[in-house]
Amino acid sequence: MQVRRSLLEIFVGAAITLSIPSLGHAQARRTGDAVLDTVQFAAELEVDLETSKRVARGLYFRDLITGTGRTAHRGDEVTVRYGGRLADGRSFTAPEEPPATFKLGAGTVIQGWERGLSGMRVGGLRQLVIAPYLGYGSKGAGLIPANAVLVFDVELVSVK
Repeated sequence: MQVRRSLLEIFVGAAITLSIPSLGHAQARRTGDAVLDTVQFAAELEVDLETSKRVARGLYFRDLITGTGRTAHRGDEVTVRYGGRLADGRSFTAPEEPPATFKLGAGTVIQGWERGLSGMRVGGLRQLVIAPYLGYGSKGAGLIPANAVLVFDVELVSVK
């Protein structure tokens, strides 16, 4: 009997069932970058918002390795390997987590991934820093508590 759900099931299920857009644009503007600016990130995460690129309010990325392969765009099927941690450094993914494959822009993963992976090249490794409303919002999911700031290291394996 398998009790533990894979993180991909949590991502896909939560992204489909959460009503993140219900926060509204005004609240999103108030909570976006301000939330991230006040977070104390664990040193081992090596988060540096100053050297990261701001994609949208509440979403930053930093390419740790710039890939040389095909670029991911909305509508492409992408396969990624990833690790996810909370701002305090606690991991919510397992090292043996299988790669995730999904269509970019189809709304099957959190908005932080939808927006943060676009433009990434195959072979690249990107750190995403995601405010709660672009992640799992006030409901959380599995090991991810409500209103959690998320830090992902995502490797783009393929683009089709």
